[in-house]
This record gives sequence, C-alpha cells and structure tokens, in this order.
Amino acid sequence: MDATDTPPTSAISATSAMQALSASGTPSAPQYDLTSLVIPLLKSVLYRDEDPQAWDALLKLQARARDYVAVLALDLVLDEAEGYAFLRSRSVPDEDAPKLPRLVARRPLSFQVSLLLALLRKKLAEFDASGGDTRLILSRDAVVELVRVFLPAGSNESRLMDQVETHLNKIIDLGFVRRLKPQASSVGRTAHEPVYEVRRILKAFVDAQWLADFDLRLAAYQAQLASPETGAADE
Repeated sequence: MDATDTPPTSAISATSAMQALSASGTPSAPQYDLTSLVIPLLKSVLYRDEDPQAWDALLKLQARARDYVAVLALDLVLDEAEGYAFLRSRSVPDEDAPKLPRLVARRPLSFQVSLLLALLRKKLAEFDASGGDTRLILSRDAVVELVRVFLPAGSNESRLMDQVETHLNKIIDLGFVRRLKPQASSVGRTAHEPVYEVRRILKAFVDAQWLADFDLRLAAYQAQLASPETGAADE
C-alpha cells in the first residue's frame, strides 16, 4: 500500500475517538453495512464468539448478503447453532458455461494434513455424542496419539512430534484449529504443553456422509502410510 493511502495515525485516532462517542459520552456500537460484512467474509470465517456485533449484523442482513454474494457466484454458509459463517464458491453444473475466476481460493492438502483433519473430525463427532462441553480441546500429546496408530511401530518420537506440530500449524492457518494458551490441569498436563481447540466449522467441510465412509478411508490412509513410497516422501 502506498504511503498516501494511509492517513496519519494521530488523525485516525482523533477521528475514531469522535465517531466512537455518542451524545452521552459512551462508546457507540460499530455500524455494519453489506460491504463491511462481505469483505471480511471474502478473507476468512466470521465467528460469533470472536465478533458478536458483526455476527448480529450478519444475521439481520443475511438475506441481502446472500443476494449480494450470489452475483459473485458465491454462497453464504451460515450456521446459527454452531456460530460461524463463511463464503463458498458455487459449483457450475453446466459444463458449457464460462468458467469464472475463483474469489475463494482452494488450497491443496497433503496426505498427512488430510489424515489429521479426518481424525480430528471423527474425534469431534465422538465428543458431540458424549453430550459434554461444546468445545473440543486437545493437548499436543492427545493429537499425537490420534496419529500414532497409523504409523509403524517404533517411529521416532521427536520426529513424530515435529511432524504433528507442522501439520497442526497448517490446519491452524486453514482455520479448523485454534491454538490456546497452555494451562496446567489436574490430569498432569504441564503448563507448557501446547493445547488446541478443534473449531466446529470442520463439520461443514467434513460432513456426515463423508464421515459414514470414514472406516474405509482410514484403511486406505493406513495402507498408504505403510507403503515404502510414502515413507520415502516424508523423509
């Protein structure tokens, strides 16, 4: 961005302060229109717990927002129960129709990242079935244990830890997992062990039909992990 595009910080602060105060001298809530809601959605997911005011505004304007993004060949996916919203590119059923540029990027996933996503999705389904808390929080060691059963016996422990952290960082970038501040627990977890929250938006990308075939997919994953070609590629 050019320097001319950015006003002085002092001017921003003064303007923001004046706009944020109401007649009573208390800060007023930000005002959202379609543009201020759609542009962030083009970049990332909107979560209710992270921005309640924007979430409430989207609920009020969702019909107009759907029409707004439809012009761009996008669909608004909004789950009120789980508290997230994002934009998804529409599929083009007509093969003769002109192909439009994708506004929402598709990111190819490695085999190992796909496996970890599948395991986390299954863990989330089991967690929901238990009827406990709404937030699935796992330590790094717990995530490692999910993966361990699909690796040959005697796999190098430190290397496995490094690989899991690398794959978790990729999944964090994708928005399916959030890193939390480590805390000690009554079950012996140290205060320095990384902990992660599995975000419920994962359910929208790995749906129930996909999960129904999970055992078959995992058998294929395990066979691929055990193949010499996969082991050579990982080194």
